[in-house]
Amino acid sequence: MDEVLDEKYMARAIELAKRGTGGVNPNPLVGAVVVKDGKIIGEGWHKKFGGPHAEVWALNEAGENAKGATIYVTLEPCSHQGKTPPCARRIVEAGIKRCVVACIDPNPLVAGKGMKIIEEAGIDIKLGVLEKEAKDVNKIFLKYIENKVPYLFLKCGITLDGKIATRSGKSKWITNEIAREKVQFLRTKFMAIMVGINTVLKDNPSLDSRLDEEKFGIKKRNPFRVVIDPNLESPIEAKFLNFNDNKAIIVTSSDNKNLEKIKVYKKLGTKFIFLEGKTFKMEDILKELGKLEIDSVLLEGGSGLISTAFKENIIDAGEIFIAPKIIGDNSAIPFIDGFNFDSMEDIFKLSNPKFNIYGDNISIEFEKNK
Repeated sequence: MDEVLDEKYMARAIELAKRGTGGVNPNPLVGAVVVKDGKIIGEGWHKKFGGPHAEVWALNEAGENAKGATIYVTLEPCSHQGKTPPCARRIVEAGIKRCVVACIDPNPLVAGKGMKIIEEAGIDIKLGVLEKEAKDVNKIFLKYIENKVPYLFLKCGITLDGKIATRSGKSKWITNEIAREKVQFLRTKFMAIMVGINTVLKDNPSLDSRLDEEKFGIKKRNPFRVVIDPNLESPIEAKFLNFNDNKAIIVTSSDNKNLEKIKVYKKLGTKFIFLEGKTFKMEDILKELGKLEIDSVLLEGGSGLISTAFKENIIDAGEIFIAPKIIGDNSAIPFIDGFNFDSMEDIFKLSNPKFNIYGDNISIEFEKNK
C-alpha cells in the first residue's frame, strides 16, 4: 500500500516539476509534495532560475504542519549554498519525518550529499520511486550537467516530399497553426534556437517565442537566438538582433574578428563565437554554447545545418512535422541533403519514434538511444 501511495504522490510531484519548463535552465526541473495523514498539505516546484526551490515552496505552504510529515521530491534536495540556501537542511529544520526521492542529483556539488544530511538527521529516506519518469523530465539537465554540452533537439516542418521551402525559399506556411503552436512551446522549452544565415536572409525571422501561456500552462520565455553566419552577412536591421535583451549570438569565422562592423553588432548587445575556417562542426558550436551556460538548443534549420547534425550523429531528439502538401520540384529545398547511400541498411533511421496528430498535420518524435 505504501508503494502505491508513494508512486501516487511522486507522480504529482513530477507533474508539478513540468510547470517550471522554460524558467529554470540550466537548473533542473523539480517538484515537491508534502503529505500528512493522507492529505497533501504543501506543493511546490522550481519556478525560476535563482528563485526558491520546489522544497521551499512546498514546505512554506505546509507551514508548521510539516512537522512529522512526508515530503516527496523528484530530485535529491540540494546540499550546497548557491543562489538559494540548501534544501536538505530546510527539510531537516521543518521536522519532516520521511523523505521520498525519485533520483540522485548527478551535480558534483550534490551527488548524494543532500541524502546524507537528511539521513544523518534521523529522517527515514526512500530513493528510486518513479526514477525513470523523473529522469525523463530532466533529460536536458542530466546531459548538460555531465559534460557541459547542450542537448540538441531538431524541429522542422516538411511537405510529404521532404521539402522545407520552394526553390525561391518561400516556406510560409508548410505546417498548420496547431503544429506551429507546438513550435512556440519548443522555443520556450529549449534555452536557445539555432538557424543558418540563409534562413535569416530569406525570412528575416524574429526567432522568439509567442507561446500561448494559458493553453500550455507555463510562462513564455524568449530563447537565445543563435545564427550560424560564417561570412558575417547578418543585416544590422535583422529582427533577431534587435530585441535589446543581449540574447543574440552570431557564430562566425575567426577571420572576421577584427572587422569594424563587429563593433556595430556589439552595440546591439550581440555576442560572438569565433571558429576557425568557414565550415563549422556542430560539435564545436555546441561546445562553445555550453561554455555560455546554454544547456539546450532547438535546431530549426536550414537544410545545411540539419544535414551537418545528421552527419555528425549529434542530434539527441527531435520532432519532424509533416503537412499533406507536395511541392514536386527537384529544385525545391529539401530538409536534408548531400548523402549518397547505396544500401537501405546504411540510411538514417529515427530511434524510438512516436507519432502525433495536429489537425491535418502529423509529426514524428524521435530520441537517440542512450
